Amino acid sequence: MPKPSDTKQRILDVARELFTTQGVQRTSLQDIADRLGITKPALYYHFPSREELVRSILQPLLDDGEEFLLAQEARGDASARELIEGFFDFNHRHRAPVIMLLAEMPTLADLGLIDRVLGWRARLTELICGPEPTLEQSARAVLALGGLQDVCMQFPDAPVEELRAAAVAAALDALGR
Repeated sequence: MPKPSDTKQRILDVARELFTTQGVQRTSLQDIADRLGITKPALYYHFPSREELVRSILQPLLDDGEEFLLAQEARGDASARELIEGFFDFNHRHRAPVIMLLAEMPTLADLGLIDRVLGWRARLTELICGPEPTLEQSARAVLALGGLQDVCMQFPDAPVEELRAAAVAAALDALGR
């Protein structure tokens, strides 16, 4: 994927900041243009719509998540610990866009992005528990995977290795492993 131009990257950075602090719906494209000191038409040159801007901000998260899952599915023999550790690393690396996803669920659901992320959990559950998990196994996986995401967001200043060890242990415990 080509690297965005400096202006495009500045727009992405400011939009990400404003979307995270004010919300996607409460941030106008004019707000973003004003913060950057550019005109709204200049912003539209790079991003023809708010939806395109939101997708561009979330695309690295979507690409990385899909790449992680495809690699694990192709491998097929990863242990629950390896899957949980990889999912922690993914969520920790993408804390800001995951926070935006959670804060803007209705808006992002309209763009079809929430279903995609929830689909990842279903795929991970199958990798961890097998193709036909019981209700208990599925519930444990939801707690483990959702809790892992929450830990990444709740403790942004914690030392990453310490947080990783604690989160992985708790997720494995939730899975009964």
